[in-house]
Amino acid sequence: MAKNAPKPTKSSYLIRSQSHLEVSTLKLRLFLDLKIANETKIFQSQSKLAEIGRMLGGWLKSLNNT
Repeated sequence: MAKNAPKPTKSSYLIRSQSHLEVSTLKLRLFLDLKIANETKIFQSQSKLAEIGRMLGGWLKSLNNT
């Protein structure tokens, strides 16, 4: 949604995405603590979420610099 949104509203979509990302990260930690899922899969998912977080942060930073 942020990709096609007008420039003034892009940051609100990205901030919302970051909050969803934080919730997903917390859920993965909970799965790991409760031993609900395979550790390897959880660690793979955590690394992908970290990469998504870096991408969102860069996108937000680029919006704030312009």
